[in-house]
Amino acid sequence: MDKIKVIIADDSDFVRDGMKIILEADGEFEVIGCASNGRDAIDIARTTRPDVFLMDIQMPVMDGIEATKIIIEEGLGKVLILTTFDDDELVRRAIAGGASGYLIKNHTPEHLKQTIKSVYNGVSVMEENLLGSLTEGDLRTGKGFDTEGYSERELEIVRAVADGLSNKEIAGRLFISEGTVKNYITSILAKEGLSHRTALAVYYLTGKKQS
Repeated sequence: MDKIKVIIADDSDFVRDGMKIILEADGEFEVIGCASNGRDAIDIARTTRPDVFLMDIQMPVMDGIEATKIIIEEGLGKVLILTTFDDDELVRRAIAGGASGYLIKNHTPEHLKQTIKSVYNGVSVMEENLLGSLTEGDLRTGKGFDTEGYSERELEIVRAVADGLSNKEIAGRLFISEGTVKNYITSILAKEGLSHRTALAVYYLTGKKQS
């Protein structure tokens, strides 16, 4: 099996070195470059073609938000944002720019590796608290989401997923069974070619589809 090729971009030597040690100890990953800013990460990627970037947000020269936009525009790889607890607004901007999700920096080694694998396999990774904050911001418009071919009930389900509700909560809101909710979501994901409900929420909130 091919290794997952990773570039680590963070202005902290401690963070970069720690993640590199964790990943290189696992035969499923290959760290093909480390950078202290977004510009250097992009330069490395243009010659090495990584699968996943671990991208800090606040860096000198070029921050993670601007770097993410360029990476997605040029098709250089998928981006997993590294964040602290008070970065919600910046994370929203990075997700809108095409990032596949985010990872809190106080992760465990296993969580780091599993999150990278999820992003590599096309699953957007985001915690419910960020989805909740997204719904309160200026991204809460559904702009870019193609509603053609959807029934009103299906759109209610999509909006509820975008609100960060669980299947049980959606069932309570719409007065239907949890099984019915699950069936709706499965059908909607298949219709959009998406693999995870979080990817559906991101598509609805930002207009950007990530399979």
